[in-house]
Amino acid sequence: MARYRGPKTKIARRFGDPIFGPDKYFERRKYPPGQHGLMRKRRKKSQYAIQLDAKMKAKYIYGVLERQFKNTFKKAAQAGGNTGEVLLQLLESRLDNVVYRLGIAPTRRAARQLVSHKHITVNGKVVNIPSFTLRPGDVVGVRTKSKSLEVIQESLRNRSDQYDWLTWNDEKMEGTFVSLPTREQIPENIEEHLIVELYSK
Repeated sequence: MARYRGPKTKIARRFGDPIFGPDKYFERRKYPPGQHGLMRKRRKKSQYAIQLDAKMKAKYIYGVLERQFKNTFKKAAQAGGNTGEVLLQLLESRLDNVVYRLGIAPTRRAARQLVSHKHITVNGKVVNIPSFTLRPGDVVGVRTKSKSLEVIQESLRNRSDQYDWLTWNDEKMEGTFVSLPTREQIPENIEEHLIVELYSK
């Protein structure tokens, strides 16, 4: 499966949740996509379908492909502790996600592009792998040549969300990945226990 590049609102309507952030089009049509929308009677979903939806929702939110997601789950299962929480921590530790959380990019998709185009550094070195896993203490910054980019400047001007597990230095245009977030600190509406149940079959 290739990375999804279609209408984001359509996916948000499928899950009944603005998973890509504030969406005025979603607010207008909070019913499922399709020709008949709410008029169509939907059969009650099986437990498997509910679990599959939970996994698909997480994949769309973080922009992760099937193989990447499966490998991430395997790492979470081997790490010990609460597998669902560890899974989300690993997804939150991805470089593209942290660039988005710090406000350097307005969306995860934009963050992935900035990383791929070598605009982002980790501990002073350019890293162009969006799935790069950060560790507590790592410093994520904007490459010197890229600090004047309008897309980055605009995103930083509009940044509002702040997270306890990240710190940001406006002057240096860099942030620190202080610690792994707890489940309570991750704002995404994901039922990770359903994903664990799905992979445990």
